[in-house]
Amino acid sequence: MNRIAGIGIGLWLSLLGTTNGHAQDIKPLQIILPAQATWNVVPEGTPVRFTLKAVAGPNDTLRYRLGPDHLESMQLDSLGHFSWTPGYDLVDRVQGAKLIPVSFEVRNHQGQTASEQVEFKVMHVNRPPVVTDMRPFYVSYRTQNTYSLNSDFVRDDDGDPITFVPVPDQMPEGSKLNSQGELTWTPSLSQFNRLREKPQYMEFWVEDQPAKTRTKGRLKIEVTTLDLPPEITVIPKQTHYKLREDATVNLKFSLLDPNGEDDVTTFGFLSDNQDIPKTALVRNTDNQYEFIWKPGYDFVKDPRDSLNIQITFYVLDKAQNRDERRITFTVFNTINEAEKDRYYYNQYRQLLVQAWGLVEQLGEKEEQLKKDYKKAKGGKRNRSMINASLGAVTGVTPAVSGASSSPDTQKTGRIVSAVGGTAVLTMGTLEATEVIGKSMKDLLDRYNYVLGKRAELQNKGDIFAREYALKSARRNGDFVKKMDEFRNAMSLSGLVALELDANWQSKKEATDKAIKRTFKDYQPLDEVQ
Repeated sequence: MNRIAGIGIGLWLSLLGTTNGHAQDIKPLQIILPAQATWNVVPEGTPVRFTLKAVAGPNDTLRYRLGPDHLESMQLDSLGHFSWTPGYDLVDRVQGAKLIPVSFEVRNHQGQTASEQVEFKVMHVNRPPVVTDMRPFYVSYRTQNTYSLNSDFVRDDDGDPITFVPVPDQMPEGSKLNSQGELTWTPSLSQFNRLREKPQYMEFWVEDQPAKTRTKGRLKIEVTTLDLPPEITVIPKQTHYKLREDATVNLKFSLLDPNGEDDVTTFGFLSDNQDIPKTALVRNTDNQYEFIWKPGYDFVKDPRDSLNIQITFYVLDKAQNRDERRITFTVFNTINEAEKDRYYYNQYRQLLVQAWGLVEQLGEKEEQLKKDYKKAKGGKRNRSMINASLGAVTGVTPAVSGASSSPDTQKTGRIVSAVGGTAVLTMGTLEATEVIGKSMKDLLDRYNYVLGKRAELQNKGDIFAREYALKSARRNGDFVKKMDEFRNAMSLSGLVALELDANWQSKKEATDKAIKRTFKDYQPLDEVQ
């Protein structure tokens, strides 16, 4: 019995020691990533597959999952099997490479977690151009047949520029294929007859740039036996355009007819708005047209803010087969900034012309008052007044009657007047009599007023011309207010006293040069602003 108990105690101690030893060997939970040096560098379109490992206890149950930053195309099951094929749209040709971060997480049954973040370096992979099935090239005899290998049949999924390269031994004799994909051929009689018996296939290369990766295309060439309808190709391919007034629309049209270019008889357009001129459609060649149209500022009538227009472009061949393209335009009402600037400039110039004319008129008045003042001063010196108190007028009469009848007296203009018992003798020249009745003080006051007003107008005119010389300044809301202030400054309180002629006209023309000579900061609209 004791032996059995001893064995049990020993077994328990042995198990306890083993458990303690395992507890001492437990390592923290950790994800082990692949050991290869470039395991995380992957080209576009290449699958990535690996299995995650983790450092854990021998009896741990582990579950793996992706972090929140993963892409939808990435897959990771609970056992750590990861798979991902990066798409071709992740990296473009200019970038060359792109880093894609992703987090991996692991959890054991005890709730412990560990995570690792990895950056996949995705490398750009150039894809060759794609050539889809092409409609046959129908040719006619004695006609230069044209076929366009355009983007309807050829594309490059990477968005690389593409060029077309002919295969010389596959080209029909006399045909030409340019780098833009335009194939032209005028078959001879023998070629046309052989082609009538059996269609011909022509191969060509489509090459992307700058990688110069090639894809071979194949085109069927046969004789036109049916009167097929023509086709309209529009560049750009939009069906709805939004534009403002005074913006230019430029659409390019290419007409393709399987029966040859000469089968096309009419190309035109119909519009639900009669303001669009027929001259907007310009013919460059027999099958190349341009639609050039510029709606003016009055196209959208106020108070509307926009106008919708639908134009139908149509082509007809000799058999009246028809093809159409409908395009809608939305034209928005736009303020004519140039016209508005012209309007403000005309007000600016008109006010300066008015000020210039008033300065010129005041200048002439200044010269006139200066002359009158000089005459008045000279007349005062040359006049002498003799007052004589006489007992009777008869006493004076004999003394001057002889003088008045004398030719010398008449020549000098001396006059004797007699009133009652007092005789006043005025001696002076005719020049003095021109200013009799004019006060020198009044002349001086008006002269000073003209000088002051002219200086004030000159000063305020200089300020106004300089402040609003640029069109940007005239767009300011204060422009109208400043104009009113300048007009008030041009009002003359002494207009009647100055005896200014209301119908006065300057002998000089109010040209831009004349205005600039008076107001040096004035700037005409046609100058650079």
